This record gives sequence, structure tokens and C-alpha cells, in this order.
Amino acid sequence: MIATINDVARVAGVSISTVSYALSGKRPVGEKTRRRIEAAVAELGYSPNAGARALAGRRTYILAVTEPLRPDTYTPAHMAFVLATATAARNYDYDILLLTQDEAAGGLQRVTNSRTVDGVIVLDVLAEDERADLVRALGVPAALVGLPADTTDLVCVDLDFAAAAELAVDRLVEAGHRVLGLLGQPQVAYQRGSNYPVRFRDAFLARARERGVEARFASPEATIADTRAAVAELLGPEGDLTGLVMHCEDNIQMRTLDDLQERGLEVPGDVSVISAAATFDTSTLDPPLDVIPLIPAESCSRAVELTIDQMSGLVEPHVELIAPTYVERGSTAARRT
Repeated sequence: MIATINDVARVAGVSISTVSYALSGKRPVGEKTRRRIEAAVAELGYSPNAGARALAGRRTYILAVTEPLRPDTYTPAHMAFVLATATAARNYDYDILLLTQDEAAGGLQRVTNSRTVDGVIVLDVLAEDERADLVRALGVPAALVGLPADTTDLVCVDLDFAAAAELAVDRLVEAGHRVLGLLGQPQVAYQRGSNYPVRFRDAFLARARERGVEARFASPEATIADTRAAVAELLGPEGDLTGLVMHCEDNIQMRTLDDLQERGLEVPGDVSVISAAATFDTSTLDPPLDVIPLIPAESCSRAVELTIDQMSGLVEPHVELIAPTYVERGSTAARRT
């Protein structure tokens, strides 16, 4: 049985990333820790580039796509990225092997060490994601759709969520709105370390401060009662909120629009509303919403292209951020005085 970096980390009593840094020399590691790792490597007969060498001999024309299906995963949005990746892969005569288990290290090591795949696409990236450490250590062609906290030695592609948040704030402020609200993801998305909602939230609040306007944030669960409570929180006791940005699932956005209507608030007459980083069609909502779209095909096709280019040594580690765009559908207007 081939030893893996996970085995080395377990025997040495350290994290996968620490093993990776010790073996690559990219970051300093304490002398005692380094010696434990070296001892574990010797004991297990671990070869740090076994995965890379296994892939070098031949092409399988299969890409591994790792997309953990966690208990709180909103399947329609996440599977849109899987489908976009599969479609992009077919343009290069590649198929995909979908890895959906939450414990990602075992699956990635298995398919790379067994020479099953030529490269790896990592979806739904966390800020602290062991898959990023593993890709770094294996040295295989790979691209991440999303940004971990540490992007060293990685190829990453993602929507520029910070720029998207700033675009939404600027749009509302320039229309005269002085009290803005952000309806965000459920709390678990922020607690587990999902990178994109944190980037959007933090940039939204920071941009509002820069523009000198008040910003409020609410994080509802996907229930009618919780959505109503979140909307009430954002509207405030004085009902002075006039600009709302929704960065959440489509069902929460639909419930929010229903709630505003039940409160007698018109969009955009009383409240201007923007849907941000939406993977769904906001033209079908009632009313249709202005949107800053998140288009899976853009990031996933680029990730596939970069992964395949790595097989020929044409790509160096880097981060690519896709500039956001704004689509008008009539749900924003100048603030009433």
C-alpha cells in the first residue's frame, strides 16, 4: 500500500499543510517538527511526488472534481458548478469523476495514486481547506474554483466577490440610498469557513463605511419565520431601510419579496433590491430583480482550461478573479425623499 501525506501527518502528529511546507521548503518549520516529519517519511517510505509521477506516464482523459455534499449544501447551486465543469471538460474530450464525500483527502489521494485521473478541480473551497494542502503536496495539475486563505503554489479562479459587493453598494448609494441592508447566507456558511460569503459580507460593510452610509446585516435560516425576522431586523424599528442586497438562496429571496409585499412595501418604489452573486434566473422572480450574476460556466471553464494547460507546463500558480457585471431588471430606483 502506497503511503500518503495523510499517513505522514498522522504519524508525525501534525497537519497536512505542515508536512507540505516541511517537504517543499516553501515555509519555515520548527526543527523538532521537521525531524518528526522526516522520521515519519522514512518509516512509511513516503514519496512526496508519487501522485505527480503517477499522472506523468499516460493520459486517462478523466478529471477528478471534488465537491463535498455537506448537510447544509444547497444542492441546486452547487450542482450547477459540477455541470459547468463537466461541460467544459467535454470540450477537451475529458470526462469527470465526481468526489462528493466530506472527508476529501482520502478520495483525492486514492484517485491520484491509482492513476485514475489526469488532474483535479476543487469546488466549494473553504478558507481553511485540507484539499488545498493536499493539491499543493501532491503536485498534480489542479485548479480551485474559490479562494482558500493561503493561495501559495495554487491555481485559483473565482468571481471577485469583494468587487461584486462594492458594485452593489455603489449602485444603491449613487441612487441616493443612505440605509442599506445585506441579507446573507445562513450562519453555518460563515461558521464553517466558506470563503465567498465572508468576502462578500466584509466588503459590503467596508464599502458602506467608505461611502458614509449605514449598513445592516442579517443571516437567516431557510425558513419562512426566520426570513421574516431577518427582514424585520433589516428594515429597522423606524422602517428606514431603502436599499436591500440579497446574497442568499433563491427560496430565501422569493420569501423576502413576498414578505415585503405583505408589509405593503413596493420594489423599487419603497425598497430598491439587488440580487448578488446569483446562480439562478432572477427575471422569473416577482418582481424581476437587478442582479450581479455568478455564472458557473465562467469560472469552471477557466479552471478546466488551466488544469489541462498545467499538464504541458504552461501555467504557473496564480489567482484569477472574474470581474462582476450588473444586469438591470428594474428593481432599483432613486430613493424617495
